[in-house]
Amino acid sequence: MNLDDRDRKIIELLLKNSRMNYSEIAKVLGISDTAVRKRIRNMEKNGVIRGYTLSVDPHTLGYKCVAILGIDTESEKFYYVANALKDMDEVKCVDMASGENMIVVEIWAKDGEQLARIISENIGKIDGVKKVKSSIVLQKLKG
Repeated sequence: MNLDDRDRKIIELLLKNSRMNYSEIAKVLGISDTAVRKRIRNMEKNGVIRGYTLSVDPHTLGYKCVAILGIDTESEKFYYVANALKDMDEVKCVDMASGENMIVVEIWAKDGEQLARIISENIGKIDGVKKVKSSIVLQKLKG
């Protein structure tokens, strides 16, 4: 799908506020509500817009320990490990990466003790995991 400037502006607006309604977007772009609706539906149909999400501060939900883990796997078990991580409730984000680690995940834990258990008893025991490196998130500034 080829995106034009209006499509890109719609995406930019929705990234800032996914609850922005068609009328508000139309007013910013100087087009009709119907045109905005059609453009958004087209982008949804073509997989450009894959969903609408909610962003929360995990600390306000009682998660005192948010960590980013870099995970290295045996190459033939890469997809198996990635899929196992996707199925874990404590894992909030799974990214395949190049560079120092093959998989990068975000974990929300009630405290350091729970994080240690998640790493050693759950993630560390997934068949194919070779190495897990963790970094604690002190403060999230964006994202």
